[in-house]
Amino acid sequence: MTNSIPLPSKPLEMDARLTPAPLVVKVGGALLEDARMHLDAFAGLIALHRAHAGGIILVHGGGAQVDRQLQRVGIETPRVEGIRVTTREAIDQVVGVLAGSAHVRLLGLLSSLGARPVGLSLSDGGLCRCRHSTKFAFDAGEVGEIIDGDGTLVRTLLSSGFMPVVNSIGLSSQGDPLNINADEAACAIARIIGADGLVLLTDVAGVLDADKNLIGEIDASQIDALIADGTISGGMIPKVRNALAAAHEAGCPAVIASWRDPSAIAKGVTGTRVLAPRPQPVLA
Repeated sequence: MTNSIPLPSKPLEMDARLTPAPLVVKVGGALLEDARMHLDAFAGLIALHRAHAGGIILVHGGGAQVDRQLQRVGIETPRVEGIRVTTREAIDQVVGVLAGSAHVRLLGLLSSLGARPVGLSLSDGGLCRCRHSTKFAFDAGEVGEIIDGDGTLVRTLLSSGFMPVVNSIGLSSQGDPLNINADEAACAIARIIGADGLVLLTDVAGVLDADKNLIGEIDASQIDALIADGTISGGMIPKVRNALAAAHEAGCPAVIASWRDPSAIAKGVTGTRVLAPRPQPVLA
């Protein structure tokens, strides 16, 4: 067998402090919908994986694909407060898309472009420990959240040059599949792995100032000011709010960037860097 990873005689212990920190990159939306139409964007991600010292971990969802499959089989899943209530009837269909067809097609595309992707679900190798979500006032069904995890497996893959590609399906402690929001999954993985940064790829270039110039770096107070004066408006408000929450959750900067500029993706110089809030000093 070629290109195999030798199995250690005892559990592999890797000191995260001695290995370069990776980037966690989340993709979704239109990029996954028309992936074959945007090969240059994925080529840019592969170039970034090779150029960044720690490589990248690619996290994906696939809400539109799930919607089509559920409609095809006649299963209705209501949304409450923006959350898809995932019934037991629906969860197998969700798994079949996110950990199946959408996942495998993405792996195939990356392989065809010369990458060495390794497909993972959230709970593989203990990467994420998950449970049914406890944060909603309503019953969201088979929707999960990530408690903690162990980054050993993905560090092993990254150190050997592989690109971990993680879908947003986790497992409960009883082994039941759980549907987990891909943005939340990316944040949790960034925190667990000690990522160098979190990149949220979308269809916009980033945050623009009043003169429509790209803002390279922004923090919470600047975001509040730009929302107050109307510079940040409409659909960009939830994007920056979510990026700020992601930076806080992951403990590293979150970048809002466009997948439409592959050369910038490859250089890692695209988008707006949203800084994590500084921890408040503890007073004696």
